[in-house]
Amino acid sequence: MRLTYHLTPVEWWEAIPPDAPLTAPSLAAEGFIHCTDGAAAMVETANRHYRDDPRRFVILTLDLERVGSPWRVDDPGGIYPHVHGPIDRVAIVDVRPASRAPDGAFVAFD
Repeated sequence: MRLTYHLTPVEWWEAIPPDAPLTAPSLAAEGFIHCTDGAAAMVETANRHYRDDPRRFVILTLDLERVGSPWRVDDPGGIYPHVHGPIDRVAIVDVRPASRAPDGAFVAFD
């Protein structure tokens, strides 16, 4: 099992039919779905990109060995896998709300 995380707004997650593969706006725009390895790095990434976004978010835990699409790690630090296609539902091993502090900051979850 090779676990990673993907952050997505609740309304987007709830709008996807439960039997449909997971996609994301970045797949159409950039050609891949962003992921982050490690819980602490996921919180840092969420705060860097979405702290001021008031929407509710969920954190999906994914097993990269089961995503069904090619993936690779492109960053020098080796913590940001990119999935180059839709993600099969069997790869989603956990879904949890992304907890936030009163100031909007995402907080540790693992």
